[in-house]
Amino acid sequence: MDEHRDGHGGEDRRDQATDGDSRAGAGQDPAPQAGPCQAGPRQPDEPRVDATDTLDPPDTADTPEIPDNTPETLEPTDTPDPPDITPETPEPTDIPDTTPDPPDTPSEPLEPPKPPEPPAPAHPPAAPRSPTRSWRRRTVRGVCVALVLLLLPVLTAETALRLNYTGDPAPGTRTRHHDALWLGHAWVDGRKSGKDVTALAARLRGSGIRDLYVHSGPLEHDGTLPPSAYRKARWLTGALHRQLPGVRVQAWLGDTLASESPDGLRLERPATRAAIAASTRRILDAGFEGAHFDLEPLHSGDRDYLCLLDDLRALTRSRHALLSVAAHQIDPLPAFHSFWGTTTGHPKWWSQSYFGQVARRVDQIAVMSYDTMQPLASLYGGYVAEQTALALEVTPRTTDLLMGLPFFHENRFGHRARAETVPAAVRGVRLGLSRTDAGRARFGVALYVDFAATEADWRAYQEDWAG
Repeated sequence: MDEHRDGHGGEDRRDQATDGDSRAGAGQDPAPQAGPCQAGPRQPDEPRVDATDTLDPPDTADTPEIPDNTPETLEPTDTPDPPDITPETPEPTDIPDTTPDPPDTPSEPLEPPKPPEPPAPAHPPAAPRSPTRSWRRRTVRGVCVALVLLLLPVLTAETALRLNYTGDPAPGTRTRHHDALWLGHAWVDGRKSGKDVTALAARLRGSGIRDLYVHSGPLEHDGTLPPSAYRKARWLTGALHRQLPGVRVQAWLGDTLASESPDGLRLERPATRAAIAASTRRILDAGFEGAHFDLEPLHSGDRDYLCLLDDLRALTRSRHALLSVAAHQIDPLPAFHSFWGTTTGHPKWWSQSYFGQVARRVDQIAVMSYDTMQPLASLYGGYVAEQTALALEVTPRTTDLLMGLPFFHENRFGHRARAETVPAAVRGVRLGLSRTDAGRARFGVALYVDFAATEADWRAYQEDWAG
């Protein structure tokens, strides 16, 4: 492409130069047709005359006579010398060069001039939005709004928990000698010996622990309990009574309910409830002084559970035994168990009203105030303070209310060992008790569990609560 443009440009320049020469001669006398200074084209037979040769004068004898009316011509002798045929080039200062310069021929074809651009508006119009980009923007905006709506109540609640952890507990908000301890199954299946009983008695002596919940189950899904599950029960109760007079030993019975899976204990069946009552009667015959039930997951408002408690309460009272239960936590926000159950399928919490219904049917109720999903010790302590206050508000004064302490260390969903500590829990219990009912007599803490506890856990319990 470039080579063709250069070639055509050269031809144009030559043509323009020729036209310029023609235009330069305009306005001057025309040159003679065949003068000595301008020879025409040479004919084939015409001898060539060189410009340097001297022309001879014409022969007058052969010249015809000129009529009178013919202008007089010059004599031969008066014929001037032939002029110099070499053209003289005028000096630039004498004769100006009137030949116009050939226009510059661009190497590329000239483009037509562009029309002037219109002035830019003050506010340029926005480019049309892509449907995909608009959809993506709406989706992101919707997700952000949903997160704000979800997180705002949570952040508000967490801030309230942190404020709950501030302040100083009231004087005297310490043990009332109604505390309890969960013990593992090794105490009734033959793995523990008399030395272990002696060591346990030495640790508990002088503390506020009054009740021991010894794991003696679990129940079968039909409500029955095989005697092999608690074969060393009578030996244990006798040994503990000798070492620790006044301490009550209860059988800790539990099972998984079929509330969130097809397998498990079904309290809606009258036969199942009757089997549980029969199992309770047998463990009381084995020497236990009460029955402690931990049935999970137990949804708030379960009427079948309340019916079971009514049946068991009648039985234990007739045997002068204790009936106690492990209870779920209370809604930290109104109806929070409904929201959580809808979104996760696991309600986890009880309503405060349902908690009160359970507390009125038992002798002891122990809140499992751990596995709270709190990331910091201060938030966990504030949460325990709130749970303590909520439970005190609906628990009758005739029922022992116990708040659970985490004597175990795990890191999993719902539980952070660095956050859920014994010192944080004890401080939270004291703050909740101080603000709600500092003089409540039938109140204590329950330690979960003996086989996972560390010396630091026991020391914190002794110094912060029992000391």
